[in-house]
Amino acid sequence: MHSGNVSTDFLGAPSLDYDAWRDAVRTICGRHSPGGIDPEAFSGRARARNICGFKAVDVSFNARRLERTHRDVRADAVDHYYVLFQMTGRSMVVQNDRTTELDVGDVALVDAALPTTYLAKAGGHWASLQLSRRSVTSHLGSDPRCPCEGRGATAARLLRQLLHEDVENGAYPSTSADAYMRLAIYDLIGALFAPSEGEDVLRHTDKLFTRICAIVRGGFADPAFGPGDVADQAGISLRYLQKLFTQRNSTCTQFINAVRLDHALALLKRRSALRTSQSISDIAYASGYSDYTNFHRRFRCRFGQTPGSIGGEEGRTGSDGMELAAR
Repeated sequence: MHSGNVSTDFLGAPSLDYDAWRDAVRTICGRHSPGGIDPEAFSGRARARNICGFKAVDVSFNARRLERTHRDVRADAVDHYYVLFQMTGRSMVVQNDRTTELDVGDVALVDAALPTTYLAKAGGHWASLQLSRRSVTSHLGSDPRCPCEGRGATAARLLRQLLHEDVENGAYPSTSADAYMRLAIYDLIGALFAPSEGEDVLRHTDKLFTRICAIVRGGFADPAFGPGDVADQAGISLRYLQKLFTQRNSTCTQFINAVRLDHALALLKRRSALRTSQSISDIAYASGYSDYTNFHRRFRCRFGQTPGSIGGEEGRTGSDGMELAAR
C-alpha cells in the first residue's frame, strides 16, 4: 500500500533516548552505538519496514558518529549487505579503510559483516534495505569492495521511490508478483554496484576464486561433495560458480577431480616411500572416491599409469586385490 511520503511520516515517529534507540536498532539491523555526544543529549528515531519482502529500516540521530565494532560484528554473526540511502542530510561511511561520502539522494553498499563507522556531517535521515550476500554477489559478478557508492541515477531514483512511497508486503495482487519485484530490485542493485571492467574487477574475482579453491581443498574427501556444495559455502549461485571456472577453461567438477587425484598421488607416493600396508582402495576412499573402478580409470587417464604402478609396486604380492582386478 502507499502511505504518503515516508520522510514526512518518519519525522512524526516517536523520538527515542540513547538506550531505547540502541535497543530498537539492535532488533532491526544489529548492534550499533552512537558516539561523540553525551547520552543525555541524544535523540533519534528508528523504524522497521518491509519492502517487497526485504527487511528495511529508517534511522535518524543527532550524534556525530555511529559505530559498529568488531565485537558487534562477532556478536551479531550476520552475513548480508545493506543498501544505504541518504534521504536527508550528509554523511560519510568508513569501512575497510575506505571512505564514501553521501549527500541527499546518494546510495551506497555496506557490508554488515565488517566493522563500520558512520560520520554524520549534518545529521539526517537514512534508509536501508537488507540483502542476501549470495544474491548480491551473484548479481554483481564478484565480491564488492565496501563501502561503494552506487553509479546510475535512474536505478538509484527507482529504488529511492520504493522507499519514499513505502511499498510494503501486500501491495501486489499475488505472491508471484512480489517475487518479480524482488528480482527487479536485485537487477537495480546490479545496475548500481556492478564493478567496472579492469584490474580492480579481476583482482576481486581472483580473490573469490582463491576462496573457492580453498573450499574445494577442504571438502574434496567427501565422496558426495560437488559443485552445489562449493557454491553454497562460497555464498554464490551455481551459475556464477560455473562462470568463474569457464573463464579459466575448466569446470568445478574437473577441479574437484584434479584435487582428489593429486591427493591420491601424494598418498600413493607416501605409501611407497614408507612401505606402509595402506590399501589402494583405502587411498581412493580417502581421496573422495567411493567407486574404485572410477578412481582407477580417472587416475590412469590423468597420470598415464595405474595407481599400483606408483613406486614400481604394480603386481607386488598383497599390494591390493582390487587394483589387480581393475587391470
